[in-house]
Amino acid sequence: MPTINELRKIRLKKLEAVKRAGINPYPIKTKRTHSIEKALLNFERLVKTKTNLVLVGRIRSIREHGGSTFLHFEDGTGSLQAYFKRDKLGEKNYKFFLDNFDIGDFIEVRGILFKTRKEEKTIEATAFKILAKSLLPLPEKWHGLKDVEERFRKRYLDLIMNPEVKKKFEIRSKIIKEIREFLEKEGFLEVETPILQPIYGGAKAKPFKTHLNALNLDLYLRIAPELYLKRLLVGGFEKVYEIGRVFRNEGIDRTHNPDFTMLEFYWIFANYKDLMNFCEKMFENLLKKVFGRLTVKYEGKEINFKTPWPRLEFNQIFKKYTKINLEEIHLKSLKKEALKLGIEIEKGEEKPEIADKIYKKFCLPNVKNPTFIINHPLGAFPLAKTLETSPPKLANFQLIVAGWELVNAFSELNDPIEQRRRFKEQEKFFKVGVEEAQRMDEDFLEALEYGMPPAAGFGMGIDRLVALLTDSYSLREVILFPTMRPK
Repeated sequence: MPTINELRKIRLKKLEAVKRAGINPYPIKTKRTHSIEKALLNFERLVKTKTNLVLVGRIRSIREHGGSTFLHFEDGTGSLQAYFKRDKLGEKNYKFFLDNFDIGDFIEVRGILFKTRKEEKTIEATAFKILAKSLLPLPEKWHGLKDVEERFRKRYLDLIMNPEVKKKFEIRSKIIKEIREFLEKEGFLEVETPILQPIYGGAKAKPFKTHLNALNLDLYLRIAPELYLKRLLVGGFEKVYEIGRVFRNEGIDRTHNPDFTMLEFYWIFANYKDLMNFCEKMFENLLKKVFGRLTVKYEGKEINFKTPWPRLEFNQIFKKYTKINLEEIHLKSLKKEALKLGIEIEKGEEKPEIADKIYKKFCLPNVKNPTFIINHPLGAFPLAKTLETSPPKLANFQLIVAGWELVNAFSELNDPIEQRRRFKEQEKFFKVGVEEAQRMDEDFLEALEYGMPPAAGFGMGIDRLVALLTDSYSLREVILFPTMRPK
């Protein structure tokens, strides 16, 4: 069995043979008349009229039978069989094809459509042309690769060899399109906010840091667009949204990638309860438009998105699966309980952070069908409003489906005095080593002092949503080029 390097050398010799024949193996244009999809859709008419077509695509198989050769080729829309006959093409051209073309090459085929005796739709070639010579062979048994990460490293091969993978990314594109269309119809304006920011904010996360030489200025890749979108509320916009990449310098696992796609939108004069109703409406619309139904299969189980969805208080679900009453337990006792449960506690972590770690390990996996987890403990989200309850809780929710945290949303804090106090509190955590703590943003506080109307904000991880709706175990399966350790 020849090695890849040996096969490459053989193909290089073929490339040189094509050039010696006076043919450009990478021509600048093609005379394509139809996509394969269009040819198949209009097959009967094109056969009847004996229309001369020019189709193009990548060769996926070649089968030689004496003076005849059958090959399958595909473009981005479909696959078709081509029939090469020595008598039709001429001895010289036919031999040139057999000697110099390989599986993986891109080809232009001119000819007329017909059906074989086995009723297979086929184009009979009267002429052909090389469009791109491939120098490396396609993998024969892609699924059999021992290094499964190779699929993600070489996504282009994954897409060629696995149609179901390509389908996932087509669904991803449709999901984003439908979300955009829904928000636009609901009166939201799409905006763009800075990716490079002088101070990061909007989430608890460690940022990526860079330097702008022109201004001799340290900048951060955004961890969220939140604080800039809220500035737009101050500026008079009523409904704004952004779909874009955010960056967090944290661990990589099945639910996390260092850069990912986030949807955030903000709606003035609305609160977190309005957003729960709106979220149900958005998902209902999305599922119907993309899949035509309100159920999806995930890891062998059916998930039903029929509304309304349950609303469970954070303390309620926490107590159910841990037997710990979060409202009564003190920090010292919670730390002891966390250690018993195998939770690592880092320096500077307070009650909300420790509770969140326990919750993610012991509560989240038990939530299968769409559920709103509402009213997290005070301190969990420094940008959320507080309910006037005893004990006080946050005016927020998270949407959990099949153990995935899809949405984080709340009534936005618009009191500049309280926001400054919370930022100061976060700065204390940062100084004792909590890198994920939010930072003091004076410019944002100044904007709040000009007056931000009551508003509700919504953040959803697009990659997690796509993973769930396409029955994918990991984010790597739905991010075209996930972050990988170099080989």
